[in-house]
Order: sequence, then C-alpha cells, then structure tokens
Amino acid sequence: MAEFSFEIEEKLLVLSENDKGWTKELNRVSFNGAPAKYDIRTWSPDHTKMGKGITLSNEEFQVLVDAFKN
Repeated sequence: MAEFSFEIEEKLLVLSENDKGWTKELNRVSFNGAPAKYDIRTWSPDHTKMGKGITLSNEEFQVLVDAFKN
C-alpha cells in the first residue's frame, strides 16, 4: 500500500463540533507533499484521523467565495 501523508498548513475555520469532539473544519492542507489546497472535512480532536471531505484548488475556492458574495 502506498504511503499517505498530510500536513495542515493553515487552520482557517471550525464550522461545527459533534458530541465526540470531532470538528468540521476549513483548512489549507497539503496531501503527500503536494501544494496545499482548501479542504473541508471532519477531524478527530487531535487531528490524527480524518473523515471524508472535499478539496478545492485556489481557483475553485474563489468561484465559491464569489458565488456567495453575489
């Protein structure tokens, strides 16, 4: 199995927290050493485990932000 690594380079926003302490967050995350992307997903309290999420390039994130501004 291929090795998987991640690094949260910038914590931006906690959207919610469940009763087990997992938080849904917006962060900038680098996966496998690639440039960081915007990332929305759930994280365990110590950020060693993650749930399913979505990653967005800078351009995709800007489209989303612009859509909400309008």
